[in-house]
Amino acid sequence: MKNLLSIESLAPEEIARIVELSATMKATRGRHAEHPLRHQCWALIFSKSSTRTRVSFEVGIRELGGDVMFLTANDIQLGRGEPIKDTARVMGRMLHGAVIRTFEQNEVEEFAQFSGIPTINALTDSEHPCQIFADLFTIQEKLGGFENKTVCFIGDGACNVARSWIWAAAKMNFTLRIAAPENYQPDRALLDAARNAAATSSKSGDAGRVQIFTNPAAAAHGADVLYTDVWVSMGKEAESQFRLAQLAGYQINRELLREAAPGALVMHCLPAYREKEITEEVFEENAGTIFDQAENRLHTQKAILSLLAKG
Repeated sequence: MKNLLSIESLAPEEIARIVELSATMKATRGRHAEHPLRHQCWALIFSKSSTRTRVSFEVGIRELGGDVMFLTANDIQLGRGEPIKDTARVMGRMLHGAVIRTFEQNEVEEFAQFSGIPTINALTDSEHPCQIFADLFTIQEKLGGFENKTVCFIGDGACNVARSWIWAAAKMNFTLRIAAPENYQPDRALLDAARNAAATSSKSGDAGRVQIFTNPAAAAHGADVLYTDVWVSMGKEAESQFRLAQLAGYQINRELLREAAPGALVMHCLPAYREKEITEEVFEENAGTIFDQAENRLHTQKAILSLLAKG
């Protein structure tokens, strides 16, 4: 594996390997037998603000023996209009890897192409692959595995996290239900592409397992995991009031939780806006799982870094 650009681009075996190695990284934190980033310097290039992603990558790179620098778009010439391919070709001669959090997916892909160094997508408008690895690892920890489980995503089903969940369900053996208003459902082209990918997967993935609902109670019925994300993603602030009104019926609350399977996990990729996508009560009752999920960003990202460093 040379880069981590999307769930879409990964083979099922690569997804499984990252989740497996995440458990080792967590169990051996502070006493790793190997430090694969020793004598390496990686850059975090962020055009979008971050808490969990920045902290987990900075800590992870250092714990694997590397050094790290944090750069915003305004710290470098990208903020003044330099083409990404030129920035990439310069950084590729000086750095050992890059973690990029930006808007357009093609920016990450172009950087990887022209830099020639390992490149990680730390979030784009199209996908959030690192988050999904932390989620899959958390489900495995809490439920003993994610195969044959049902994950129910409630809210904006066209957001980057939901898109990454669709690709994961297409490649791995679990069911994904998305409950969203019609205008916030994943587009047909994405679902068709995921279905085609599932047909060629060697891991018995099945995009037929991706089910779309407008009724959140029907989607949540018997689910093993209830999952939500913010209703107003970065870059969508101008639509804030409209989005809040459109998604008001898609909240994880006590009533919805009753529809899920006994012992169902409640997960949130954070930051959380209480009394919008999730109630304060349900959030706090499930804070143990949610903050384990947040911590697991560190362990899964160290797994990704380690695999990329080894080529």
